[in-house]
Amino acid sequence: MSRTAHRVEESTRIAADVGVIRGLMDDVEGWSHLHPTAVHAEYVERKGAESLVEQWALVDDRSVRRWLMRRWDTNGAITFAHEPAQPPFAEVRGEWTFQPEEDGRATTVRMAHEFTLIDEDSTTAGRQRENLRKGSLAYLKTLKYAAEHRAELDRLTLTFDDPLFIAGSLEDAYAYLYEAGKWPERMPHVASLALEEPAPNVQFFDMDTADPDGAHRHSTRSVRICLPHRKIVYKQIKLPVLLTGHSGHWAFTETPEGIIASTRHTATIKESALGVLGEGTTVQDARNYLRRVLTNNSMSNLRLTKQYAEERAGW
Repeated sequence: MSRTAHRVEESTRIAADVGVIRGLMDDVEGWSHLHPTAVHAEYVERKGAESLVEQWALVDDRSVRRWLMRRWDTNGAITFAHEPAQPPFAEVRGEWTFQPEEDGRATTVRMAHEFTLIDEDSTTAGRQRENLRKGSLAYLKTLKYAAEHRAELDRLTLTFDDPLFIAGSLEDAYAYLYEAGKWPERMPHVASLALEEPAPNVQFFDMDTADPDGAHRHSTRSVRICLPHRKIVYKQIKLPVLLTGHSGHWAFTETPEGIIASTRHTATIKESALGVLGEGTTVQDARNYLRRVLTNNSMSNLRLTKQYAEERAGW
């Protein structure tokens, strides 16, 4: 039975060359920090010009959708297909194309979707066209901003990892950090935490934390994607006043001797809010502050994780 194909196409002019734009699009894990609804993405397969990407995105502040996208790099364009498409779609395919201007300083990026429905219905088709149109425009807006403001973002953003060796089991180390509902009892800097798990391995929580000196308290809301037993990804969706973005993960690597647990933070400073740290605070001051506070909290959490897992292992 033939199905009706529906098409949505949007475009934007970006004052950057194709290489910068493609670099942002290929960095699928970094995309979650840039795009408001993106929570996590990672390559499942990557071979030559073909890749399979698994993605999670916010539907609202209490739910997440997950899908797989097959991508092909062909003749300077990127074509893609959802694999498989999720109802009400029978098929979703599309393409990104890149048209540089003659001087190479700007590029027109087009994002197209084509879809068919399992059950053809004009109301459903119209709603899905509008959803895809809004999603495409939001994606292109983020891509444009990130490409055109890369120097500013580099100045305001810090990314770092803090590792710790644990002579215990992977399962115990993972469980300690997965059980976020127990953090107020286990972690001194967590004053309170309300946890929701609307789907397996998807967590939302509201948390109140304090700096080590008690000078600053923060209320945040986060979403986490838990990938047993290798990684727990998080993104703050209600941010402290100093930040415009904060995301990262807990990662677990087995070794013959035990576990390397590491935490990653990516945080972007809101320059207009520097005053919350005191008059005359610079961007570098804020970077130093965040590195100190976030590392202190993370290493405190990892040391408690280490103690728990090693006690369970009999050390």
